[in-house]
Amino acid sequence: MEGFLNFITYFIGNWSHLLTLTIEHVVMVLTGLALSLIVGIPLGIICAKNERLAKVILAVANFIQVFPSIALLGIMMIVLGLGFKTVVVGLFLYSLLPIIRNTYIGLQEVDKSIEEAGRGVGMTAFQLLVKVQLPLAVPFLLAGIRVAAVIAIGVATLAPFVGGDGLGGDIMSGINSRNTNKIYSGALVAALLSVFADWSLGKVQYRLERKMS
Repeated sequence: MEGFLNFITYFIGNWSHLLTLTIEHVVMVLTGLALSLIVGIPLGIICAKNERLAKVILAVANFIQVFPSIALLGIMMIVLGLGFKTVVVGLFLYSLLPIIRNTYIGLQEVDKSIEEAGRGVGMTAFQLLVKVQLPLAVPFLLAGIRVAAVIAIGVATLAPFVGGDGLGGDIMSGINSRNTNKIYSGALVAALLSVFADWSLGKVQYRLERKMS
């Protein structure tokens, strides 16, 4: 009980510091996710259009996903140096697979009769993609973003190992100083961020699915 009270006291007394770390954490995650969307959605479209390329692209993305996160960040550090961009590139790479795969699956799940109807009214392949296929694939894409966001929030706690910031800073500081309050604080806020990201994106996905049903 005393330990819990000490933790609550630390948490309340350092809320502004934790808020700053949380903002830094969110910025890193959002930047990495944005890059993964910019690259991952076109790659998912390519996968849906070409099954041979799909096997190669998904295999590469799968390999990146199973690569140990600390090792990947270490390699990025050697190539890019210490700091924000190294963390963002690592988060971008770890977020790619869910984005690519769910874009690909979403496009594959579009009813062929709807596609035929679009062609029947004179739509070009590009118009069909933008106006019909991608909008129908959005719920699948959002499911991929949910997974990518949770992964990225967790991986971002390793940022201090490569000169980054965020909630991992409090966790690492706590480990170095054997201060469990710092470790618990950083871990708790990161966990709450993951839960909130999954919940909020899940609500958006649910509403879209209801609109389209």
